[in-house]
Amino acid sequence: MSIVSVEKDFDSLSLILVAEFAAPLERVWELWADPRRLERWWGPPSHPATVERHELAVGGEVAYVMTGPAGERSRGRWRVTAVDPPRALDFTDGFANADGTPNTELPTTAVQVRLTEHAGGTRMELRSAFDSREDMREFERWGTFEGIQRSVEQIDALLVSASESTR
Repeated sequence: MSIVSVEKDFDSLSLILVAEFAAPLERVWELWADPRRLERWWGPPSHPATVERHELAVGGEVAYVMTGPAGERSRGRWRVTAVDPPRALDFTDGFANADGTPNTELPTTAVQVRLTEHAGGTRMELRSAFDSREDMREFERWGTFEGIQRSVEQIDALLVSASESTR
């Protein structure tokens, strides 16, 4: 398994997931930068994502829909706050209404992605910061923390298939 550690810290209002992949940094970056690749892992297997808009530039937006096993749909959107390919991406992740506009009644999460070369492969640190303990507890109740882990667990298989297709 690629996940090295998951640290949930209610004092610092953060969830930090560290994963290591036996793939070059650029290939791991492509899983964020290519909307078709992103939708193959963003969301746990039970709630796959469809990316509707994908602009990885400061001020840009990534809009997606997750579909559950009974066909229920949940819309989300990122507002990109910093991007430094192929090493860093920062965004605010939030919920969206049916028309794609931000759902301001639900909490958001500030996300930092850092990719570094490590032991011949790539280390990814995914840090989620929450506005309050209440927000963090709400995300935990919704199953978001487990969902993030299950999502990242899908990356290894995607990197293997990408490697095989380049041979």
